[in-house]
Amino acid sequence: MSQARAWSVALVGIDGRLVEVEAAISSGLPSTRMVGLPDTALYEARDRCRAAMASTGVGWPSDPVTINLSPATLPKAGSHYDLAIAAAVAAAGRKFDPGALEGTALFGELGLDGRVRTVRGLLPALLTVARGDFHRVVVPAGQMREAALVTGLSVSGAADLADLFDILTGGPGAMLPPPAEPAANGAPHLDIADVAGQAEAKWALEVAAAGRHHLYLHGPPGVGKTLLAERLPSLLPDLELSEALEVSAVHSLAGLNLDAGLVRRPPYADPHHSASIASLVGGGARIALPGAVSRAHRGVLFLDEAPEFSPRVMEALRVPLESGRIVLGRAVATATYPASFQLVLAANPCPCGLAGTPGGDCRCPPMVVRRYASRVSGPILDRIDIHQHLRTPRASFLSRVHEPGESSAVVAERVADARARQRDRLEPSGWRTNGEVPGPALRKRLPLPEGADLLDTAVARGRLSARGVDKVLRLAWTIADLAGAARPTREHVHTALAMRRGEGAEAA
Repeated sequence: MSQARAWSVALVGIDGRLVEVEAAISSGLPSTRMVGLPDTALYEARDRCRAAMASTGVGWPSDPVTINLSPATLPKAGSHYDLAIAAAVAAAGRKFDPGALEGTALFGELGLDGRVRTVRGLLPALLTVARGDFHRVVVPAGQMREAALVTGLSVSGAADLADLFDILTGGPGAMLPPPAEPAANGAPHLDIADVAGQAEAKWALEVAAAGRHHLYLHGPPGVGKTLLAERLPSLLPDLELSEALEVSAVHSLAGLNLDAGLVRRPPYADPHHSASIASLVGGGARIALPGAVSRAHRGVLFLDEAPEFSPRVMEALRVPLESGRIVLGRAVATATYPASFQLVLAANPCPCGLAGTPGGDCRCPPMVVRRYASRVSGPILDRIDIHQHLRTPRASFLSRVHEPGESSAVVAERVADARARQRDRLEPSGWRTNGEVPGPALRKRLPLPEGADLLDTAVARGRLSARGVDKVLRLAWTIADLAGAARPTREHVHTALAMRRGEGAEAA
């Protein structure tokens, strides 16, 4: 019996574990067995690898072949094991020296003609490899730019199976492609100056950006709720390196292209209101893939027409809004994904959108209006920091449309200054923004602002929950940071309380 082994990585969530791919060739009638808890896509790798090796001229062994994926108790999914399986079988058949596989991890899906196709989750897999005793990785040639994002590894690219065998026998493999030219018709830059009027809502957006606060925009159709939400990412600062690696790893698992490098800008996700729970929080039969809440990690998750979402879908947001992560349990494995996003909800007051609008001709019965509003539950609304009502434009709207407003760049500078103050104050504790500080730490480690009696009065009257107190304190600190104050004043607390209750607040 001849044996050889290669290495790859199994991903459960964004956490990876090294997998030893063993191949043993014995004597007897031709057969191929694969063991080690493979899923359907992985079990079919034996047929893909056999056809690819035949197309390349290497040939599949005519004796019994046993392929073991170790550790055997760890579920394995995906097609990225194909290269490791083909290499292990070829080395066991003495097509090249098995020692060439030592210290090398392999990733890639094989086509029947021997081509190496791109795979999901390459970046988090390589981050796992970099923490082990490996010095070289072989990846699909089309993903060499993504692989180059991980330092400390020698990266070789294989365009087909012949390239793989050339690399393992001392060849260089594919070369790193030149940088891609930027698209001439890229996504347009969204600027907050495009939104006419709505000065109070723009101020609320600035406060939300400065402290990473959740935001609820409600009002009649056409007043600018979606315009404002789409422009929130333009006010946010670039991601730090650790954040960019984390976000890029999630996007790699989701199958998004990373040829342009690490994701440096806060991501933005806006699922349609017909989205299922699995598409929002993540799902899958054996090992769950990331959903919209994880793709929006360190960025913005915008749910337009929030009452139109299924109540079960909305309620699924409760845990990630508090914990900043989503845990998806399945029969064979539990996947954990980061989900620290900034939630923005937008809603009309009723199905026709005209309830409570001056001069509006709303014909929705009162029961329908109440039922529509209740589709976003109280527990979800209680987790939202800022409740902002947008009003219909006044008669002077057209005359003010051409008045120049502040650009996103100008507002982003104030946001960056406020973030810097928060970072200096919170750095010893490991938090970056006011929106991340836990309630107990907020009340015990930071001095209480002036005017805290306003909160006691609101709680005594039943107008503020215990969670709401923490939300108001966070908002007060953010407003103080934007104003350059060392500590929130009574006016800041009053403004924060009004923003929390959706009563309107002018810029301090």
